[in-house]
Amino acid sequence: MGEDVRDDSVAVAYGGGPMPDEGMSGPVFAYTSIRSWIVEGRLRPGERLIEQRIAAELNLSRTPVREAVRMLAADGLVVTARNRGAVVRTLGRQDILDTYELRARLESYACELAAGRATADDLAAVDAGIRDFAKAMRRRELGHLERTRLIGEANRRVHAAIIAASRHGRLAHLLSSTVDAPLVFEALREFTNRQLERSNLFHQLIRDMIAKGEGQRAAQLMHEHILQGRDQLLADLDR
Repeated sequence: MGEDVRDDSVAVAYGGGPMPDEGMSGPVFAYTSIRSWIVEGRLRPGERLIEQRIAAELNLSRTPVREAVRMLAADGLVVTARNRGAVVRTLGRQDILDTYELRARLESYACELAAGRATADDLAAVDAGIRDFAKAMRRRELGHLERTRLIGEANRRVHAAIIAASRHGRLAHLLSSTVDAPLVFEALREFTNRQLERSNLFHQLIRDMIAKGEGQRAAQLMHEHILQGRDQLLADLDR
């Protein structure tokens, strides 16, 4: 089934890195926390990062928060705006086109590799994400942000499981710097039930092709899946 290559960046790439805990260093704890807030839509594009407020919420001094902001800037999630300090980066149309195209190509390759390397445990992890996605879709009693957060978490688990099944550490590293921008925009979107159902159908089809060892077909489906998400996002922005 191929060498078992695991890498923490697989989880980080989809906002599914280690949850903040007291065992982390101050800067890493702050970085992980703020990054989650950005990816989940709690901090919106263009919103200012107020170090004192963040430090108080995380029970830290401002020094590790400042270091975390520098790390987020290196990731491209945060920029320094004149007279405003650090703000969550706002991406333009070309940024979206570029990042989604790169993500589609990288994740398609991950599917090709996964088709020849995935274990039963890998497929079980994908299945769990697909089930959680379907459950989150049905939680219509929740507010938009909370329901979107649950759907987003399940979506990230599906994609992260596929990347993990590729057993390609460098690919995971590349994706960790590629998928943040799409996740920020996806957290703010209003999805229709039809769009959500289609998205999870793609997940199932991709999973089945990987299980059958049909790497090229899995790659084609993943490429189509990601670019459909791009097109839906651009249509929303044009309204």
